[in-house]
Amino acid sequence: MSTSRHWRRLSLCIVPLFALLAACNGGKSTPPPAATYQPSSWEALPATSDADLVAGFQAWLGSCVRLGKDPVWAAPCAAATQVAVAPQAIKDFLRSSLQVYSLRSPTKGDQGLITGYYEPVYPGSLVRTERDTVPVLGVPDDLIVVSLDSIYPELKGKRLRGRLDGHVLKPYDDAASISAGSTQAPALAWLGSAMDLQFLQIQGSGRIQLDNGRQLRIGYADQNGYPYKPIGRWLVEQGQLKQEEVSMGKIRQWAEAHPQRVAELLASNPSYVFFSVRPDSNEGPRGSLNVPLTPGYSVAIDRKVIPLGSLLWLASSRPDGSTLNRPVAAQDTGGAIAGEVRADLFWGTGDAAGELAGNMKQAGQIWLLWPKGAPLPKIN
Repeated sequence: MSTSRHWRRLSLCIVPLFALLAACNGGKSTPPPAATYQPSSWEALPATSDADLVAGFQAWLGSCVRLGKDPVWAAPCAAATQVAVAPQAIKDFLRSSLQVYSLRSPTKGDQGLITGYYEPVYPGSLVRTERDTVPVLGVPDDLIVVSLDSIYPELKGKRLRGRLDGHVLKPYDDAASISAGSTQAPALAWLGSAMDLQFLQIQGSGRIQLDNGRQLRIGYADQNGYPYKPIGRWLVEQGQLKQEEVSMGKIRQWAEAHPQRVAELLASNPSYVFFSVRPDSNEGPRGSLNVPLTPGYSVAIDRKVIPLGSLLWLASSRPDGSTLNRPVAAQDTGGAIAGEVRADLFWGTGDAAGELAGNMKQAGQIWLLWPKGAPLPKIN
């Protein structure tokens, strides 16, 4: 989902109505150069520990629940289920079934950006109280979602979002209007802080700690159709923070010091996420692939570049500078996870995971491990 500078659950199929119509009408903007896959070798991959190899492989194996009928992955997934949970057996399977491609940017080569996200836990309630006055909204009944790929195959996965005004589909309300009460969306729960809600939307899923001890799990259900604009960028543009200072902690500190400007800060991001209640469970939140995310081994990617469900090899570092080389599973997407060599690593649930995610902004490389003999995915 991410955090995290990452509008985690905002599927990249989300396109603002006016932008998509401009594209359909022959807009003259020049698309950026596409990323490329360069054939590589197993020897080119940085070494990882046996523990990371096993954990990364098992995280990806969970993707096969959704990939089993994919003609590209059906055979490798079937074979993977028979592999013993042992480092050498996994290495033998990977080398015999998959081939290695280096993901490369036309401008920065194999260098990219690795960030992080997590599942936050915020105090709240199921009803509005004197303390909890900020609603966590479900999907409004008047939100219309239109898939376009049946008519425009080149727009596969892209959707329009809006509401009907008579017989005309118009853009849905922006975040500021929704926060002011313009929609009749149901309130699933209530939080005590507008900043908690903003960070919950950025991460795309989370838990609400109720007074009775239960944690209500919620996840991304839909979105209002506007592009995500980082609130940290607005603070930089306003001269409130320096670019290198931007983090979730710094943003929250600024909001606490300037309560009179919080509404203005939040209004700078017109995108708004609607949630749904998820079953109580100890498993990780579900990403765009609809499988539970594994802390440290699931990533959100730009599905225009990397196919959802892919097995990747990541070479980066933790915020403290220690090495982070391992296989990871592309099981999630995010509206802010855009670009060639780009991934958002899921760190888990709670404050410790949030600390890692909030400070994660590392250089990194990505390799795609792709089934042998299968045509390479097309980069849009």
